[in-house]
Amino acid sequence: MKIKNIILGSSIFFSLLSCSQNDDTYIGGSISGGESSIASIYPIPPSQWMGGKDPYYSAGYTGDIMPFFDSGKFHIYFLHDAQNKPAGKGFHDIHEFQTTDLAHFSYNGQMIPYGNADEADFGVGTGSVVKVGNTYYFYYTGHNAIPAFLESNPRESVLCATSTDLKNWTKISNFKITAPAGYLDFDFRDPHVFFNEELNKYSMLVSTQTDPGRKAVLLHFTCSNPATGNWEVQVPIYTTTAEENYLMMECADVFKMGNYWYLLFSENWGNSKGTHYRMATSLNGPWINPAQDMIDGEYFYAAKTASDGNKRYAFGWTARKSPQNDAGNKEWAGNMVIHQISQNTDGTLSFLAPQVVKELFTKEILLESVNTTGTVSENNANFQLSGNASVDFKAAGKKAKINATISLGNTTTSAGFKFEINDAGDYYKIVLEPENNRIAAYNSAMQLVAQIPFAIAEDVNYEVELICDGSICTFYIGGNKVLSNRIYSRELHKWGLLSEGNQFKVSNLTLKTTE
Repeated sequence: MKIKNIILGSSIFFSLLSCSQNDDTYIGGSISGGESSIASIYPIPPSQWMGGKDPYYSAGYTGDIMPFFDSGKFHIYFLHDAQNKPAGKGFHDIHEFQTTDLAHFSYNGQMIPYGNADEADFGVGTGSVVKVGNTYYFYYTGHNAIPAFLESNPRESVLCATSTDLKNWTKISNFKITAPAGYLDFDFRDPHVFFNEELNKYSMLVSTQTDPGRKAVLLHFTCSNPATGNWEVQVPIYTTTAEENYLMMECADVFKMGNYWYLLFSENWGNSKGTHYRMATSLNGPWINPAQDMIDGEYFYAAKTASDGNKRYAFGWTARKSPQNDAGNKEWAGNMVIHQISQNTDGTLSFLAPQVVKELFTKEILLESVNTTGTVSENNANFQLSGNASVDFKAAGKKAKINATISLGNTTTSAGFKFEINDAGDYYKIVLEPENNRIAAYNSAMQLVAQIPFAIAEDVNYEVELICDGSICTFYIGGNKVLSNRIYSRELHKWGLLSEGNQFKVSNLTLKTTE
């Protein structure tokens, strides 16, 4: 049902505000030729990406990701979170990684800069890209909380930039969508735009809240032709229930796979922080809440998806910590992490390691146990740990892939893997907790830092795969679940197996690295 028509100036392509775009990107003070190869599977932007002494150009992190596939290449736009943010300057300008295989990345520098202190995009927020004819439209969030600006403007709005080559972006200075009556302009962000085949129009989802009441909703706008700039507001596509009680449904994403529509969104304030999904047979719902609706734990956030026409992937970021150790506080932005999405026969989704990433690990490393405690039996790559027991191995190195088949002999105690084992015997652990129906991660102070629901049965074999690069370690299990972790100094310390009162069987344990 149409509620209100928002008319945005018909002369959308006039009075344009041009983005600055340099053909050469400076990294470490030297010209890169516009691109820089990134060695990490889980990339962050390089330091000194524009050279010089400006502190803003120092180390940064990967924030909310906006993937777009075009002509055989993933254009992975993201909010750049600079480690140093000089006073008076804006933040979270949009940068880009590129890849053809999701395992090797180039860095292409800044695409859309932040604005001035008197402009709506002094802070830049999440958005999305859509192609219409020969023009690419980048809808993104403008955020400005400066008191002088707020005297006559809302804090958040939807803005737009256009391009014909996905390299040079031009801001449309007279385009702006603000919250319509009944919705909160303080939180009005994360536009997700796509062609809606059911309506034969373009749809835009915007994360906001009702006003009054502050109930989280995904507001729905439609447009016949984005070139006109005329977007009409509709009823929300999703309204959070009292039981869900979400404050905001951030970074929404919609796609169709088979007979189902899927809706992804992220929530960072409740008891189930992370990226959730819903499913329906129609874009208009009703939306089904799967029994296990979490894509990953809370260290995988703001996931949005893109497809190469064959497979679909979820792109999120794994948070860094401050200070940079296991006891540090979780901070916004970190490393990009990608999961492959698979559809189950009942329509629910599974999340896997991308096949091309797994294929990077071709060099097998001989397992060398250096310490055991309790009752441990070992036969080649097969282990059985009884009661309270553990076995430690030499450090796995920067890039490591661990595979095994595991089973637990009871459902009252836990077992799993440990990492970053220090000389005092402290460690980070990822364990199966059948009594809590979850996989859980604890730091070296034994504080719970991440979890994912997972039903665990007695004496049932589960295939596990851990893919680690630097401090990022993703734990895949059963071909359908994943828990992402940040484990500082993991590559420098021992790792091992752990039984906490269980009968823990580990078969065909292998450790591989890249060539």
